[in-house]
Amino acid sequence: MSQSKDLVLPANGWKPRPYQMRAWRYLANGGKRAVTRWHRRAGKDDLFLHHTCCAMHERKGNYWYLLPQFNQARKSMWDAIDGKTGQKRMDNVFPRQLIERKLDDEMKIVMKNGSTFQLMGSDNFDALVGSPPVGLVFSEYAISNPSSWGYLRPILLENGGWAAFNSTPRGANHFKDMCTMAQERQVLLPNGDASPEGWLMDVVTAKDSGVFTEAQLQDELSELQQLNGEEYGHALWLQEYFVDFDAAVPGAIFADAVARMKAEGRIAPVAHTPGIPVHAGWDLGMTDDTAIWWFQVIKGEVRFLHTLSTNNKDISWYCDKLKTVGESRGFEYGIQILPHDARPRTLAAGGKSMLQQFNEWNNDHKGVLGKFAIAKRLDKQEQIQAARATLHKSRIDSDNCEDGIAALNQYHREWDDDLKVFKNSPVHDWSSHLVDALCCIAVAWRDKQVTEAKYDGPPSPEALMRGSIGSQTFGALREAHLRKARGKRESLKMGG
Repeated sequence: MSQSKDLVLPANGWKPRPYQMRAWRYLANGGKRAVTRWHRRAGKDDLFLHHTCCAMHERKGNYWYLLPQFNQARKSMWDAIDGKTGQKRMDNVFPRQLIERKLDDEMKIVMKNGSTFQLMGSDNFDALVGSPPVGLVFSEYAISNPSSWGYLRPILLENGGWAAFNSTPRGANHFKDMCTMAQERQVLLPNGDASPEGWLMDVVTAKDSGVFTEAQLQDELSELQQLNGEEYGHALWLQEYFVDFDAAVPGAIFADAVARMKAEGRIAPVAHTPGIPVHAGWDLGMTDDTAIWWFQVIKGEVRFLHTLSTNNKDISWYCDKLKTVGESRGFEYGIQILPHDARPRTLAAGGKSMLQQFNEWNNDHKGVLGKFAIAKRLDKQEQIQAARATLHKSRIDSDNCEDGIAALNQYHREWDDDLKVFKNSPVHDWSSHLVDALCCIAVAWRDKQVTEAKYDGPPSPEALMRGSIGSQTFGALREAHLRKARGKRESLKMGG
């Protein structure tokens, strides 16, 4: 609790509910890593918003509150009205007499003591600029981009800041892993509280909190099943009110395949095999993530070795990253499999296609990334089926592909609330990019260019000059005069 001359925080008479006190005491006593697995409507954000306001007046600094997606922050937080008070949610938490100014476009509050609070999205975490935070809250972490914490964690380690994660489950994904780690690192005091010397892991179900009566919970189950079908409705009920990790993400596409792989021991540490080329499959983003899977093909089995997903970088950055990973892990590159739209699309570089940029960088670096190829175009359902078939013949390195595994578990179909059925189209979220990169591999890895690839060292300058990326595709157009004709057409389109 913080106090000014005429004002006591938390503001507006807010007090933690009895079942929230364990988490509140941990944070108030200086705890640095809190994980709350609480049911829907348990007041997760209320607690963490009020704690953040108090913390801002105990330590001057920048405090970030991350929603799963940036566009959710304004609707659910910044512009939201509290149904009980009729005031804006932010006004309930941050007293006006303590505020220097509000920046509506940035969803930012500057306090008179110099601390700042800002709403953000975990989907664009690495685009953030300015002074680093000393306090972070990840709201609904189960559906947030898990890379965001990996990116921001070193900042808090350096400045001694704190981080909190609140969520209800969404299947056995990265939030479950976070809960497991928090449980292992929790240090219990004699009264059952979590010591500030360790992590906090706090679980609250609807039965624990007493927010809802038994009759209300049964009515909610009945209504959810009536609206969404028996199976989907029950899964939603278990997830939302009983924080059940075993209730699979409704509409999950690959969760069963991942579960089978784990049961069969095919998601475990996977060693790189020297002397066999390492390939990479890409999903190229313009305004969102670019994702990459590194893999080898050994005796008809795909072995996934590494993943990367990030955004707001240019082609040369990704090429440099690929080179760095290759050098650090001893990879000898074979084929870089690009999605079908890499040829016409551009990503900065004055209108040059992504394909041209990759080719130029690779030529300048003596072909260190191997060859580039374009995967054939299939519709989304064909890609999904190809990916399922590929996972049946795959191993995934659990140490270096954590984000990829989480994405496969999260990837799910969109629910049609009018028809009460799942649509064929998957939901586009943070998991889409890593899954799309794997789909790119799935439609191409059996091609002879990949399965018969051999590493013979970097190509000579003469070979690089003779070749063109157009000759390194998986489609037709293999004859030289057709390649040249296509090159001329592309040049005309780009004004060359």
